[in-house]
Parts: sequence; C-alpha cells; structure tokens
Amino acid sequence: MTGKPNRSDNSKLDNGVLVREHILSEHVRAEIDRWITKYPLERKRSALLAALREVQHENNGYLTTELMDAVAAYLDLPSIAVYEVASFYSMLETEPVGRHSISVCTNISCLLRGAEKIVEHVEEKLGAKVGESTFDGRFFLKREEECLAACCGAPMMMVDHKYYENLTPEKVDEILENLK
Repeated sequence: MTGKPNRSDNSKLDNGVLVREHILSEHVRAEIDRWITKYPLERKRSALLAALREVQHENNGYLTTELMDAVAAYLDLPSIAVYEVASFYSMLETEPVGRHSISVCTNISCLLRGAEKIVEHVEEKLGAKVGESTFDGRFFLKREEECLAACCGAPMMMVDHKYYENLTPEKVDEILENLK
C-alpha cells in the first residue's frame, strides 16, 4: 500500500494495523499473529509464508490480489514483496484450483520406484491431467513436483501439505477416498 489508506471502506485499526474486516478473517489474523510472535518484533516479514499458506487454505486453495494486498497491509510490507513470495513458491497458487492440492514427486528416486504409474493412476482416478483441477473443483493435480525430500518412502505424494509414502494404486485410492 502506498500513501495514506482510505478508511472509508469499513476498515479499522487493530493493534495499529489497518485491517479490512471482510478480507482477512479473525481466524487468519490470529494465525498470522501466532506466527509473528515466533520472530523478533522487527521481523514480522518472517511470518509471510505462513500467512500466505493460511490465507490460501481459507480461500479454497488460492490467493487473490486482494488477499495478498491485505496480508501486505497486515504485515506492513510492500505488496510487491508479498507477490514475489506468492509467485516463487510452488505450494502457493494465484489462480483458482481444486480444493485439495495433490503433488506427486517425479524426481529420480520416486521415478525409479514407480512414480510414473502413480501419476497415471491419479490422472485416471480423478479424470484430470497434471496441471488441471477436477470438474467438480475438488482436486488439483499439480504439475510435476521437484524432490519432496522423502526419497526413502518413494514413490510418494503430498496432499494438502501432508506426505504419503510407499504408494501403490490401492493406497492412492484410499487416500483420495478419505478426503472430504
């Protein structure tokens, strides 16, 4: 945000920070505050990644410009700093995607242990290709993922930031069926 904020939009000050009540929920603000306390006061920026993950989760899996601007205002950061982080990390989405994010590791260890077959099985099961969301908006099969650092459990995938290892098609079916 540049210049003085416009307070005619139902904004208010909360602990000295401009908050648009309708943009960041009370829950999200509490989570951001919890992360802020983990760092020195002058290092609120350190809570940015956690803040974006929380906002994304509450917004059905993606970040809007309005939400990123609200996070920037809450953390007293320039909007561009928030956009840079949101566009850099593969776990953050800036376009609408399915509610549950699925990433199948396709790096060498997983590839050698059958990741290609797991990707094919997930695509068939969901009726969506890599990089697409399902028709009902329930699942998003992310583009090929770099190493997720769980090589000893290959092949593996991450669903909503939770790791599932030693995958078989049957195990994948069970994981997907248990998602709400």
